[in-house]
Amino acid sequence: MTNIGPLDAWREHYGGFVPETSRQGRRPVDHELDCQVIGLSATSYEPGEEAGYWHSHSVLEEVFVFLEGEGQMGLDDDVVDVGPGSVVQVSPGVMRTWRCTPDSPTRLKWLCIRAGQTPIPAIPDDAVPIRDIPMPW
Repeated sequence: MTNIGPLDAWREHYGGFVPETSRQGRRPVDHELDCQVIGLSATSYEPGEEAGYWHSHSVLEEVFVFLEGEGQMGLDDDVVDVGPGSVVQVSPGVMRTWRCTPDSPTRLKWLCIRAGQTPIPAIPDDAVPIRDIPMPW
């Protein structure tokens, strides 16, 4: 277990996956957990701040869940506007970049969920409900 704190505190963290892409407001949460096939990062950008680079993944699929602020994502040849409640799925092979728009009323904050080591079935088939254990509350 880890605790990433309230949204307002996300900007205080400095981190990244490699030194070249480390920055203020970036936190690879999965580095703090014992994740095997799921990755998670929490990010907070100031108005006008941008990634400054494009990238794509050959295997990993990503889902971006935007929680606050206004921004844009570049996805290959498209640009999409994002804000609170936006959920963007990005397939392997798709070039991506992002920014917080200069006129955003708040920092752009989002979670990025990464997966792709093994296919995930449409309906989970690796669990069986156990109903005879009492609820903890």
